[in-house]
Amino acid sequence: MSKYREKLLLLRLRKKDADAFGEMYDLYVTSIYRFIFLKVSSRQDAEDLTSEVFLKIWQYVTGGDTPINNFRALMYRMARNAVIDFYRRRAKQDLATEDAALEQVVDERQQSFFQEIDTTFDVVLLERVLRRMKDEYREVLMLRYIEDLAIREIATILEKSNGAVRVLLSRATRVARELLEQEQNDTHAVKTESEPTI
Repeated sequence: MSKYREKLLLLRLRKKDADAFGEMYDLYVTSIYRFIFLKVSSRQDAEDLTSEVFLKIWQYVTGGDTPINNFRALMYRMARNAVIDFYRRRAKQDLATEDAALEQVVDERQQSFFQEIDTTFDVVLLERVLRRMKDEYREVLMLRYIEDLAIREIATILEKSNGAVRVLLSRATRVARELLEQEQNDTHAVKTESEPTI
């Protein structure tokens, strides 16, 4: 979405234009849902949290005059905060410690990793690799390579410096490559074992 179109949409949202909300929802719902789903693993929870995020965005935009410099970054930050709140609530319900719950919510990964993925790459395998990573690594990889956000946008969402995001992305990519190799080796070993012997 162009910056001009984004600003126009924001102006309409500030005036509580329901059609503008519908446009914004259509533009971003798939990306926000995907971002949340890979963090919570349950379709129902992801749908509920996605709805919650869009409600909060509507309330935030229509409820005040706070300047919004990057609407997309704001949406991802709200989605990220919704996931963190979800794990906090769940931790209290399960009588688990908040620290353990928050550890599940911190992940990220890096650039050439997704460029190396072939078009015939098994999506299920990719999802397994992402789910095995720290949330912090998974999050940064998704934001950079699946959602195609700039480093500065990711820094805004994660509330980190650009340099810290680059370091995190580098570490995430290295871990992702290692996990991908393990998964591919495991898959190859299973196929070899299942082949009939002559």
